[in-house]
Amino acid sequence: MAGRCGQAPWRLTQAINYSVGIDASTLAPAMPVPTAPANGASGATPASDERIAGQLPVLHERITGWFAETARKLPWREPDCSPWGILVSEVMLQQTPVVRVLPVWQDWLERWPTPAALAREPAGEAVRHWGRLGYPRRALRLHAAAAAIVSEHGGQVPGTYTGLLDLPGVGSYTAAAVAAFAFGRREAVVDTNIRRVHARLMSGVALPAPSLSAAEMRLAAELLPDDDGTSVRWNAAVMELGALVCTARAPKCAACPVQDSCAWLAAGEPPPSYTPKGQAWHGTDRQVRGALMAVLRLADSPVPAEMFQQEPADLGFAADGIGVPLSALHRLNCAPEQLERALAGLLDDGLAELRQGGYRLPS
Repeated sequence: MAGRCGQAPWRLTQAINYSVGIDASTLAPAMPVPTAPANGASGATPASDERIAGQLPVLHERITGWFAETARKLPWREPDCSPWGILVSEVMLQQTPVVRVLPVWQDWLERWPTPAALAREPAGEAVRHWGRLGYPRRALRLHAAAAAIVSEHGGQVPGTYTGLLDLPGVGSYTAAAVAAFAFGRREAVVDTNIRRVHARLMSGVALPAPSLSAAEMRLAAELLPDDDGTSVRWNAAVMELGALVCTARAPKCAACPVQDSCAWLAAGEPPPSYTPKGQAWHGTDRQVRGALMAVLRLADSPVPAEMFQQEPADLGFAADGIGVPLSALHRLNCAPEQLERALAGLLDDGLAELRQGGYRLPS
């Protein structure tokens, strides 16, 4: 079938891995992928053009060779995975571990093997089957993207960076990743794992800056192999290296195929210049929103507001069905104003709607 990823020449002999990425649409406005700077242009990175050029052949060979031997087997790597399956995986994998994504991705592709299949469903069904992946607005974005693919692209995922970037909710990271991994195009794909490998290998620092910079994108473009097939394998291999070996907290340097070229190791493994801060969860509005969404996902009719505030036993519920997530919500003992704020946020984000005197997933 035209458009299947198995049709791309580079995928006929080499399965690839896809990232646990953070899309620019999650953190900042979409940013076009820059090309490498022209001769004489300055770049804000300690890695000089001469050093990069001298190392590239060895780095490309070693890292892609390591990847060919150690790549994890995941369903969105398979040659017969569709561009739609790859798009879904890339969105799900943003800020979410592979182990959590796998069952949800498989469920989605069984339910909605094509964009048209998802577009025929209400947006609320996408949210319902998003499960507990977190950041459920991603489900709404995928639903909107599916509708646009059907209405504007004849049901086929667009095969270029610009075409993908025009889809609702698709940012620069996802557009580059899908263009590369589904269609074999030469794009600089930069996720959290790639940024960390580049920072250590080329710039000699423990962690990349908190925010993606233009200098990092220039470095990624400079490191990218010239031909399409090798460039795609390089993107996938560096992602895998960052995910499995060059990890944030406990890098396995002894297993790294380019440890003798690593600027960070050569510098004596200097510590990070900052301490990454994780997002708080317990007691936050995010936790309350998650508990509310768990109720709405199981509800088959609108849930009155008072149910969120009273114990299931007071309402005559047994400890199953909707009563289970309601009990979990009540155990949070959140203040009434926090509950109201969380419900209002779900309405504002399009994750819930008011119908017949209660809350439900969007239609």
